[in-house]
Amino acid sequence: MRKIAQIILMTALILTAFASNAFGQKLGYLNSQEILEKYKAAQDVKSQLEELNKTWEQEALNMQREVKELSDQLEAQRLLLSESKRAEKAGEIQTKYAELQQFQAQKWGPQGDALKEEAKLLQPIQTKIIEAINVVGEKEGFDYIFDTVTANIVYVSKNQIDLTARVLEELEKGLASSGSAK
Repeated sequence: MRKIAQIILMTALILTAFASNAFGQKLGYLNSQEILEKYKAAQDVKSQLEELNKTWEQEALNMQREVKELSDQLEAQRLLLSESKRAEKAGEIQTKYAELQQFQAQKWGPQGDALKEEAKLLQPIQTKIIEAINVVGEKEGFDYIFDTVTANIVYVSKNQIDLTARVLEELEKGLASSGSAK
């Protein structure tokens, strides 16, 4: 599915490039994934994140082992322990398991430390990449540069006309005329 989307995007870019050349516009494209894979600073960040992840994974494994050991001990001593001691041990196991789940959510959850750390470390790299794209776009006279991975425009020449105000004006006209027709 992603390949098909990329093929469609590339075809559209090529057709647009041919059509826009008639109007004197210069289009370019880049692959942001390839840039991240080949840019040394991005690779350094990736290595840092992998090391940090390994540390957290080891902590999680240690916590899992502790839960398993406590469970195994309870199972082995079940017949020897009083009902209150069994309940106490079971509560201890549940507490340790809840701590493990909380740790995993804190590190790898949707708002987790892993994502926060990645964003923090990648921010300066993304800024440098954007600056490099702008330099290339300006130096080489591109009007637009597209990213084939995200299918977004990542550079727009300063010489392009922003039609936002005109479109809003047209929308307001349409709303005014449809409002008066009621």
